[in-house]
Amino acid sequence: MSPFASRTDFPREPNPLSQALAARRAAALPLRDLTCSNPTQVGLPLPSPAVLTGAAALCYAPEPQGLLAAREALAGYLGALPGALPLDPAHLLLSASTSESYAWLFKLLCEPGDEVLVPAPGYPLFEHLARLEGVHVRPYRLPLAHGFGLDVGAVARALTSRSRAVVVVNPGNPTGHFLQEEELAQLAALCAARGLALVSDEVFAPFAWEPSAPRVGSVAGRALPMPTFCLSGLSKVAGLPGLKLGWLHVGGPAALRDEALARLEWVADTFLSVNAPVQQALPALLAHAPAFQQAALARVRGNLQALRAARPASASWDVVPAQGGWSALLRIPRAPGEEAACLALLEAGVQVQPGYFYDFAGGAFLVLSLLTPPEDFQSALPLLSGVLAHAVRAD
Repeated sequence: MSPFASRTDFPREPNPLSQALAARRAAALPLRDLTCSNPTQVGLPLPSPAVLTGAAALCYAPEPQGLLAAREALAGYLGALPGALPLDPAHLLLSASTSESYAWLFKLLCEPGDEVLVPAPGYPLFEHLARLEGVHVRPYRLPLAHGFGLDVGAVARALTSRSRAVVVVNPGNPTGHFLQEEELAQLAALCAARGLALVSDEVFAPFAWEPSAPRVGSVAGRALPMPTFCLSGLSKVAGLPGLKLGWLHVGGPAALRDEALARLEWVADTFLSVNAPVQQALPALLAHAPAFQQAALARVRGNLQALRAARPASASWDVVPAQGGWSALLRIPRAPGEEAACLALLEAGVQVQPGYFYDFAGGAFLVLSLLTPPEDFQSALPLLSGVLAHAVRAD
């Protein structure tokens, strides 16, 4: 009998793509990386390191929900966003990351063996986070015909007696579709009728490519008939994944909201994982966020425009329409398929991600990071177009 829990026995065998990438790097061959989504490594604005210094950063004053001054600054920042509603700092909790917020919510909402519904395509991380908490994920499909938007019928068909919550990612990653008002209304009715909580992942919400009136910017502060939990953090909002601070807004009917907050306070108090310096610096870091977001959006829009312009009129691949986020999605022919296309691109010196990393179905897709420095991105486009054209001719 193994001394280790089965929940930690994840597959570790390298796939053909990781093997080919390792071989190329070992041979010191040039590589244009169109997968990097680390905002600290692509030349985007960073705040002054001085914001993390000072005597207060060394003072330990544990508050399970996070320092009140930090939560007040966060409530002010979130409440001032376009279309936002006023938020009460008492309804916010600080965590070390969005991933930790998910872990807390799985503890709060699920008994071992229960299920959480997650979108597909979507984050590959969901399954790992849930499994570590003894929880199962059950996917609901985002239909391509709907632009990968929410289909409440698909959510309803995925429900079982063990379902406890529905996760939405707004906008989707890497699909880039924002939740629409009518979709939210239908989902709220379903959740209320079936006794489900709603978890809204809004880390990419500040990165809308174009204005859109029916779009849901955030679920936070809305009068909805079920418990609601809105997640985000500095990783995307301010482009600072290394500072390890996320947040969680709790909403819904007052009695359920207050019970959830009381239980989450116990969970948070057990770990006290958010460090003092980042909490003390949060007002300054949030003040930096607009400059980062403007620069990131300029980068994303510029690379997206270059990608669309690089597509030949007769090409068999397309840029899938989207509304926001940091990724571009290409639909390519089913043959030779995603892995063959990624391997051929690696051979040409371009790294992209296959759609199966994100559980795409109903076609073949490639995922590109639009955060890539423009000179690297644009220099890769002729190679990308040429490889995809050659692969189709060869087929």
